[in-house]
Amino acid sequence: MPDLNAVGDAITGAVIGRAVEPEAGEGGYTHETHCLNCGAELLGPYCSACGQHAHVHRSLTAFFHDLLHGVLHFEGKIWRTLPMLVWRPGELTRNYIDGQRARYVSPIALFLFCVFVTFAVTSLTGTVFGKQPAQIQEGVAEELKSDQQRLAGWKAEREKQAKAGNSTAAFDEKIADLEKETAALQAIKNNNLSVAPFSFDSDGAPGWLVDAFAQAKENPQLVFYKIKTNAYKFSWALIPISVPFVWLLFPFSRRFRLYDHTVFVTYSLCFMMLLLIVGSLLGLVSPSIASLAWLVPPFHMYRQLRGAYGVGRFGALWRTMALTVFAFIAIGLFASLLVTLGAFD
Repeated sequence: MPDLNAVGDAITGAVIGRAVEPEAGEGGYTHETHCLNCGAELLGPYCSACGQHAHVHRSLTAFFHDLLHGVLHFEGKIWRTLPMLVWRPGELTRNYIDGQRARYVSPIALFLFCVFVTFAVTSLTGTVFGKQPAQIQEGVAEELKSDQQRLAGWKAEREKQAKAGNSTAAFDEKIADLEKETAALQAIKNNNLSVAPFSFDSDGAPGWLVDAFAQAKENPQLVFYKIKTNAYKFSWALIPISVPFVWLLFPFSRRFRLYDHTVFVTYSLCFMMLLLIVGSLLGLVSPSIASLAWLVPPFHMYRQLRGAYGVGRFGALWRTMALTVFAFIAIGLFASLLVTLGAFD
């Protein structure tokens, strides 16, 4: 049954994104002569003194209109922003940094909206969280079969060495490690992580760490739920985690500041989340076509680097390769944060 909470999350995200992103170019409903908030004379749909809208509604119908307006109303800003985010991300980033704010959706507003929609779609499709997709189960089964074949081969070789009177210490170590890996894969295949043979040396470890590991092994589903929830709540942490890596591409630059890198990272993350949404939906139709989405991020990074920082082709190329590596590191750090919060929360 679909996760209906995900739908509510998407609506909440739209409302929050709308609250963060000021309206631009949208007229009011009435023509009061003075602001109802500060009393200043009105010269347009907004007060020039405090910025409040000239119209203040008091009807339930207008309240729900505002809700639908915030969720469904895509004015010119979104239609200008999304095409540029997809095809001209560097120009979008540079224009926003240079001060063209009213014509585009701000990075943080778009980020908030993308976060909620991403988790709504992935929860509904089950391609990232929740039940394991069939292709992941198949991959685990293939890996398990391969490990079992290698284990049988090593055991046979060990027997030969033992009969020949040779040392079997090296084979014993390999066999022991592979048996643990095989047992873990078998537990994952059966979706029963509570019996997975994860070892943990508690000697000298803090008590809270021992308790957290015991809790994770006893109730892994609860830990996974916490990880999913924390990924939803702490997705913003991807921004401060990623910014230092982009800074390393332009160290000690006086032209490009941390603000530039933050806008770059935020818009880039928005695109990656939108790509994840598209890939998740395509995965329901054709997993092979959805897998092609992995080829898109480097191309997008390249175009965004060239447009946002004005670097040449070679400069953008090597920075794209470095940024691709940095992206995996940032994802690893974020995943470690989620696992830590999920286990110790």
